[in-house]
Amino acid sequence: MANPLNDLSRLCIHTITTKPWSLDQCIDNYTAAGIPAITVWRDVLQKHGVKESARLIRESGLRVTSLCRGGFFPGATAEDRNKSLDDNRRAIEEAAEIGAPLVVLVCGAVPGQPLEKSRDQITDGIGALLDEAEAANVKLAIEPLHPMYADDRSAINTMKQANDVAERLSHSHVGVAVDVYHLWWDEALESEIARCGENGNLLAFHVCDWHTPTRHLLTDRELMGRGCINIKEIRRWVEQAGFTGDIEVEIFSEEYWALDQNEWLKQLTEAYLNHV
Repeated sequence: MANPLNDLSRLCIHTITTKPWSLDQCIDNYTAAGIPAITVWRDVLQKHGVKESARLIRESGLRVTSLCRGGFFPGATAEDRNKSLDDNRRAIEEAAEIGAPLVVLVCGAVPGQPLEKSRDQITDGIGALLDEAEAANVKLAIEPLHPMYADDRSAINTMKQANDVAERLSHSHVGVAVDVYHLWWDEALESEIARCGENGNLLAFHVCDWHTPTRHLLTDRELMGRGCINIKEIRRWVEQAGFTGDIEVEIFSEEYWALDQNEWLKQLTEAYLNHV
């Protein structure tokens, strides 16, 4: 039964959730479905280019919640780390152009490199971008990833680690993105979300569910209400911490990408109303 207190006014869909669609198809179909907000993945900007993509979004009336993604700061060499910084600068420029108030950071890791060293490189990398982010009026959201990605995708795996980095940097344009998929298992999650809110660092909230058994580490996320995550409880925690922003549906799923995407979009909106 749908939550009578819920509606679609805060619903945001990530373009990766409907991966078979181009940006213009996402725009047309999201607006037709009454979805007010979009998070844009950088790959969908390639078809039309950044400026034309920005025009299409602006004319659609869709609210841009964020741009995905920047990050991948650690590197075995200074050259690798500098290349990452240049790519993140481009991400900040793209976000500003399309009207995205923040860039979500998948922070990166180097296989075999100590995690603490990668975390130091992440902190240094974000710190090197903050003046440019502030000048562009684009915030940087550190997204902790599940520990199964600690080898090569992110050395930031808990809210505590993300909070530690954000507090160490202590800047108005850095904060944290909470994704239930990555964090639902953490026994310190409630207290760390509260800590994040107290410091004004809670910038984004992503939802999906955990498929049991998980068949692929990246592309087997589940639709809300069909897995084991207590999404409503975590939503309550982020809202108690002061978060009032868009609730972003981000689902990587080969199974759901194979569906008719309009039917999939209907399932998404129904699941959001019933289970978020």
